[in-house]
Amino acid sequence: MTQYDVDLFVIGGGSGGVRAGRIAAGHGARVAVAEEYRYGGTCVIRGCVPKKLLVYASEYAHGFQDAAGFGWSVGDTSFDWARLIANKDKEIGRLERIYRGLFENAGAKTYDGRARLVDAHTVEVAGQQITAGTILIATGGTPVKPEIPGAELMITSNEAFHLPEQPKRVVVLGGGYIAVEFAGIFNGLGSQVSLVYRGEQILRGFDDDVRNHLAAEIVKSGIDLRVKTDIVKLEQATDGSLLLHLGDGSSIACDAVMAATGRKPNTQGLGLEAVGVALDADGAVQVDAWSQSSVKHIYAVGDVTNRINLTPVAIREGHAFADTVFGNRPRQADHADVPSAVFSQPPVGSVGLTEAQARQRYSAVDIYRTSFKPMRHTLSGRDERILMKLVVDAASDRVLGAHMVGPEAGEIIQGIAIAIKAKATKADFDATVGIHPTAAEEFVTLREKVKA
Repeated sequence: MTQYDVDLFVIGGGSGGVRAGRIAAGHGARVAVAEEYRYGGTCVIRGCVPKKLLVYASEYAHGFQDAAGFGWSVGDTSFDWARLIANKDKEIGRLERIYRGLFENAGAKTYDGRARLVDAHTVEVAGQQITAGTILIATGGTPVKPEIPGAELMITSNEAFHLPEQPKRVVVLGGGYIAVEFAGIFNGLGSQVSLVYRGEQILRGFDDDVRNHLAAEIVKSGIDLRVKTDIVKLEQATDGSLLLHLGDGSSIACDAVMAATGRKPNTQGLGLEAVGVALDADGAVQVDAWSQSSVKHIYAVGDVTNRINLTPVAIREGHAFADTVFGNRPRQADHADVPSAVFSQPPVGSVGLTEAQARQRYSAVDIYRTSFKPMRHTLSGRDERILMKLVVDAASDRVLGAHMVGPEAGEIIQGIAIAIKAKATKADFDATVGIHPTAAEEFVTLREKVKA
């Protein structure tokens, strides 16, 4: 029997890789991991965690404005971008130490550097070669920029977290999670923001009512939203400012252009193709339901597989992999009814099928929907409305999907997701007593079907 240096080598120290390595070590495996940037991966270092901290910061502007309606007098306020970034960096540093510690405390060996496969069982990193019985690819994704002249002048979410100064005029390109979230962040912090997207409407893949409602709300907030708009080129003026030229012949002058036009799997230079690992056209590792690649002892989890690109999904995939391969507990990660949130302003929460998806799969669908002003804004005077929606299979009464745009949408949908995962019916929702006064109670008091 071949003796390897380790039983498992994990390439990538993000959420999925850390969970897989830690659980595998707990099952008795000898584990090593390599991370080229910082332990914690995209989510912890330059993704959902620092982004949420910036969202919190940007929301204070609304709080100061709303306070007057509740009797408060707020004096002069000011915002210090450098202080926010420094405080954010301190917290991210703390979390990185925790993530590295999770590996080391489990007895795993850590390497700093970009790893690559020398052969099907050998990994090279930081000038060393380590053999492994099993290899896990967990290198996540990386931002991409649109291919136009001047694209090199753009920043991505990677750089946005480390800007030395806050840009006063920002153009955000894209219509997905990252685009709408950063548009809200910069807008809340006082920047002049344009959100430019070539598609019909923002948040492709979400329920159409959610997309349209959020678009209307962010326009109310002062963001210049331009959909069905192509970009042609980006130029830099002699004073350092930027000029973005659009397909309709107009242009936007700004101080920064942030490309949030997509991400690609981070597989370049890993040596995967040379050892026979199949990749798709986008460079994602092709895996089966067990996260196994075309090479039987090489697996992949998380965004590098381009399945459902969410941190909790990567963690589930990594845990299932470790239990299957090293814990004698074979199981697959469940990708059905995965809830998600977009920390836009206002935020979005969603779980299950959209109305369009449900109508494609079921012969008859009932829709329950409401839109209302939240109680807070009856005194604040802010013109903001909440959207809530349930998608129901008319034949079985099962709730197929729940969608919300409004304050605490992510927190509320997390609870609703349990009910949908448990295959709750609309009758179950109706039988549940609401908590009053809350916005969440609307999900159990919806009675009128939307007329087709």
